[in-house]
Order: sequence, then C-alpha cells, then structure tokens
Amino acid sequence: MGGTSPKKQKDEKPVKDFISWFEIPAINFQQAVNFYNRIFKIDMETQFDGNYAMAFFPVEKGVGGAIVTGPNSIPGIIGPLLYLNAGKDLNNILNRVEAAGGRIVMTKTLINQESGYFAVFIDSEGNKLALHSKE
Repeated sequence: MGGTSPKKQKDEKPVKDFISWFEIPAINFQQAVNFYNRIFKIDMETQFDGNYAMAFFPVEKGVGGAIVTGPNSIPGIIGPLLYLNAGKDLNNILNRVEAAGGRIVMTKTLINQESGYFAVFIDSEGNKLALHSKE
C-alpha cells in the first residue's frame, strides 16, 4: 500500500514559500511593541482600528508580520514555533531579550554547519518564539 499524492491542476504551480505573513499576539500591546523594538533595535509603525491594534515589523521584501492585539489575540507557549531572522549572529538580539522583559529558554545552539544556529525565548507577553542565524 502506498500513499497518494494530490493531483495538480494543469496551470497550478507548486507553492515555494509556505509563510506569507505572521502575527504575534499581545495583551499589553505597548509592552510587546517596546519589547520587539528594543531587541531588534527597530521602530515599528502602529495602526489602530477599532478593537484591533497592529505594529508592523519593517520589511522591504520577503515575509512580513506584526504584533497584534484585539479579540482572540491570545499569547501562549503552545502551538507553532515561529523563527525570526536574527541576521548574521543571533546573540546580538538574544542578548537583549532579558533586559527587554523576556526570558531565554534555549541559548544559541548549532543546528548544523549548513543550517546555522537557533535559540528559543519567551517574549514579554508569554509567546514562545525562536531566533535563527547562519553564524
């Protein structure tokens, strides 16, 4: 017995990038924005729309995302693990996590020489996330 593969439509192209957008939930919106601004040394643009607020990670191309607060935006450590790009060396960002109000769960760890390194942290809102870098 073998598995079955879904049949592609003639004009359907395979998906290459499986993430197109991400949102990190927050209860204390400004605390979360301050946390990410501090660890990444950025200034997130914010938008308020009725019951929701969003602060956008600045991107020029590639996958974008935001800090989000509003109904059903509940922080947590259970669920998918999002790896944030930490540039050349993730320790530059990881070393700012605790001073910004977060907690390091796993220090910089080698995946393998080709893939690079990762580390896991809990942000100021209680979300579990990871950092990734090549060095």
